[in-house]
Formats: sequence, structure tokens, C-alpha cells
Amino acid sequence: MKSKKKIIIAIDGFSSTGKSTIAKKIAKKIGYLYVDTGAMYRAVTLYAIQHNFITTDFCNVDELIAHLEKIHLRFIYNKEVKFSEMYLNGKNVERKIRSLEVSKLVSTISAISEVRKKLVEQQQEMGKEKGLVMDGRDIGTVVFPDAALKLFMTASPDKRAARRYKELLEKGYEVSYEDVLENVKQRDLLDSTREDSPLRRADDAIAFDNSDMGLKEQFERVYQLVLIKQKEI
Repeated sequence: MKSKKKIIIAIDGFSSTGKSTIAKKIAKKIGYLYVDTGAMYRAVTLYAIQHNFITTDFCNVDELIAHLEKIHLRFIYNKEVKFSEMYLNGKNVERKIRSLEVSKLVSTISAISEVRKKLVEQQQEMGKEKGLVMDGRDIGTVVFPDAALKLFMTASPDKRAARRYKELLEKGYEVSYEDVLENVKQRDLLDSTREDSPLRRADDAIAFDNSDMGLKEQFERVYQLVLIKQKEI
């Protein structure tokens, strides 16, 4: 029987399509490393907020760029929750980076070329040994253009907003559905129109619309795609 070679699985797509949830489950199932690139951009955004480099009306790009060498990101596995959490300069910021405040500003930070260059270099380093599942906005187009399996996840804005709204409420955040929906639409616009590495489907990526799929069905479909690709390698 042919042994399964390790591959890189790139999952891109719009915000709140459940990329991270599926990526985590797939990585756990096949014993791969999982990397949430969105968490990395969120952590940089949190740093910018904490240092008053960004508000809803202003972004001091030059100051943030000058501070990039002071921003140290690390994923540390948490045995209790069974996934790796984001640490910013030695502090666990997993909960803070999921706030709506960060969500509203992360697309602005993600559009800064110097930020993207720094994080893409780190992401590519993580994938040198393969055996990796990574999700984000430009994984299949920029970070790992030669990834063996590329997925591009989509869903209607209202479905995505409903999922995100439910998730935030369950985590104890006080938000309105209208604000979440507006944030989803705004992020779609910013992510798709930014000058550096805009969100787009790679030519060889499989389109995956999960608007009307439950988590179980999504997982089973993606897992089958992984098995097929592993046999082809």
C-alpha cells in the first residue's frame, strides 16, 4: 500500500465562513499542524490598538511598521481546549483578538505590505516540513501557491453574519446582529480590494460554498478531498 506523503492544505475564503473550524478538525483528524493566520493578523491589530496606532478613523502606519520588530507571535498548544492559542509578546491574547473591535480593524492592518511581508515569511517557515493545514486570505495564492490541496470557502453574507453573531454571544460579547453583518460586508470589501495580496480564489482552488451545510457535512466533504489528494501524491 502506498504510504501517505505529507502535504500542505491551504484554506482561503471570506470572513466567518468557518475556515478555522474546519481546518482545526481536519488537522486533528490527520495529525497535521494547524496554523490560523487570521489570528496572527488579529494579534498585530491588537498590538496596534493597545499602542494607539489605529482607531476607526485613523491608522499610523509608519509607527506600526517601526514597531514590527517588537511584535513577537507564537502559537502555544492548550491541552484543556485542545488547540493552539495565540500569544502576543508572551501573553495569551486568544480571547482579546476575537473581539468585534479587533474584527473591525484587522482588514486595515492586513492591507499593510510590511505587515504582510513579516507574517508571510513566518508562515512559509512553518510549512517547510509540510504536514500543515493553514487558513487565511492568501494562503493558496501567495503563502503556498504550490500547496497540494487548495480550498476557497464562501457563504452568503447573512449566513456568515448569523454564525459570527451566535459565536460572539456564546463567548459573552455584547454585540448586535446588524453590527456583525455590517462588519462582514465591510471586511469583504476591504479584503477583496486591497492592493497587496487581495482575497481571491486561486485558479486551482476548489470552490466550497457552505451556506447550507452543517459542520458535519462540511467536515466529511473536505476530509474526502484530503484523502483523494493524499492518494494522488
